[in-house]
Amino acid sequence: MIHSEALSRYYGNVPAVRDLSFHVKRGEVMGLLGPNGAGKSTTMKMLTCYLPPSSGTATIDGIPLDDDSVTIRRKIGYLPENAPSYSDMHVTSYLQFTGRMHRIPDATLKDRMTETGRICGLPSVMHRRISELSKGFKQRVGLAAAMLHDPECLILDEPTTGLDPNQILEIRQLIRELGKKKTVLLSSHVLSEVEAVCDRVMIIDKGQLVELGTASELASRIQDGSRVEVVIKGDARALLKALEGQLPDVKSEVLDVPGPDAADGSRIMLRHTDGGTVLAEAAFHAAVECGSTILEMRREQASLEDVFRRLTRAC
Repeated sequence: MIHSEALSRYYGNVPAVRDLSFHVKRGEVMGLLGPNGAGKSTTMKMLTCYLPPSSGTATIDGIPLDDDSVTIRRKIGYLPENAPSYSDMHVTSYLQFTGRMHRIPDATLKDRMTETGRICGLPSVMHRRISELSKGFKQRVGLAAAMLHDPECLILDEPTTGLDPNQILEIRQLIRELGKKKTVLLSSHVLSEVEAVCDRVMIIDKGQLVELGTASELASRIQDGSRVEVVIKGDARALLKALEGQLPDVKSEVLDVPGPDAADGSRIMLRHTDGGTVLAEAAFHAAVECGSTILEMRREQASLEDVFRRLTRAC
């Protein structure tokens, strides 16, 4: 649905996006991550025909950006980071205006407004002036306007900005549902949000693609070996000594040692280059050998936050 090949944008001699190539499939939710100034918003503005690229090409549903921008805009619903609107208009009037700009027939516009308003949680404010709304409701109005013409592709720049926790969960669910039928490109600084709703993640830094894949694929690429966290009741040093006898190159870190009256055990992080199963089995046998009891054991996976920090700091 979205295909970018060596897409670049310069402001004078300063590159905002450089040689960016990626593909977003139809019916996929793609997360776009990067630190401030990485080129996320510039990329979205080029894909929505708000900015012309300096070089490279991109297509939306097979249509080049510079070939038919009007048709491309009809296929796309775009929500910028700070959802623009006419603050002196009422929500109903603004959505009517937006629908007519998209040439939605009057016979169906009212139904579309009712449906998108319901989905975005706007029924209680439809007859209020936009200037009177909270930032969260203004964001919902912007999302409703982006969805009003039922586009095939949604490009959302920080869609949950200003929303409260309940609203965030509702919008996440909405994006997951939309992703079953539409192509969604989503930018966010909330990494838990990206993990919750996105099928794949694209990380850019300094305008260039750093990594692309599922969250688990990215985590496996940066994780050096396996990590297992154990909680033991007994002598932590004795367990570590027994474990080193089985796996000489094991690395350990005692995260928490309880006081003498504490019921909880010592919490230890173990690291090894072999698979997590090998490390877990060795920890179990070491505990038996030294007479300790394992109260808890779980394999640790690198988080998307770990991936983001590692990849963007290295660039």
